Amino acid sequence: MKRSKFARLSFADKSIFVMGYLLLAAFVLLIIVPLCYVIVASFMDPTTLSNQGLSFDFSKWTLMGYQRVLSNQMIWRGFGNAILYSVVFTFLSVFVTALAAYPLSKKDLVGKRFFNALFLVTMFFNGGLIPTYLVISNLEMLDTIWAIVLPNAFNVWNMILARTYYQSIPEELREASAVDGASDVLHFFKILLPVCKPIIAVLALYQFVALWNSYFDAMIYLNDANKQPLQLVLRSILIQNTPEAGMIADIQSRAEMAKLAELLKYSTIVVSSLPLLVMYPFFQKYFDQGLMVGSVKG
Repeated sequence: MKRSKFARLSFADKSIFVMGYLLLAAFVLLIIVPLCYVIVASFMDPTTLSNQGLSFDFSKWTLMGYQRVLSNQMIWRGFGNAILYSVVFTFLSVFVTALAAYPLSKKDLVGKRFFNALFLVTMFFNGGLIPTYLVISNLEMLDTIWAIVLPNAFNVWNMILARTYYQSIPEELREASAVDGASDVLHFFKILLPVCKPIIAVLALYQFVALWNSYFDAMIYLNDANKQPLQLVLRSILIQNTPEAGMIADIQSRAEMAKLAELLKYSTIVVSSLPLLVMYPFFQKYFDQGLMVGSVKG
């Protein structure tokens, strides 16, 4: 009988193999356990959760947290705003990043080192919040969607991933299109982009998740409550349901409000994370392929 591949390994290799899997299992547990805790806690009665902890007695579960969150009209308005901002931002960011990475992937580009250095500097240094705010204010973009999607549309790290992926595409493909009379623009849109779906999916997922989870820019640049994205709306709900010191004289009422705020915290986490959990399986195939190729080749 043939021995398994694991059985043919030396003792040292087996030890490293087992240790690697143990570390991987521990890493998975560090992710799964908090996630399960948040999901279960979002359904539990706040009094039971604070006194007994997690319980799988379904008679002590409640949908009050989700009812309070989903019954708020601002939640649905923020959900629509978040989708709009994230989709526009993702499209614009991927388009700009892909265009910038293409010329930098060419070996014969004049000034290639200079432009690479110029882009790398922006990864470590920026103008700061106040100059950025003044620029957006002078451009009259305050309280508009452009204040959210334009400042961070170009990401240098994503550009490096795309550039590295382009460099992994055989040069013969460009030579063949040149023989047929295709310009660089035609080659980029008609030939290169269709074979770069994995890296485009990676960039799209990165940018969508980044803006979906972001609330700080919206808090700084948006004044109209009707234009706030989901994350900022959920943040406001948590703050409004958390009593400040001196505002509530009744100690019992203050304790009940604190329990309700704890329940709302778990419910809002699940509500805000659900779209990403639903979206990721559709991108996983491209994500794994594009991330690995864009990271190590070139």
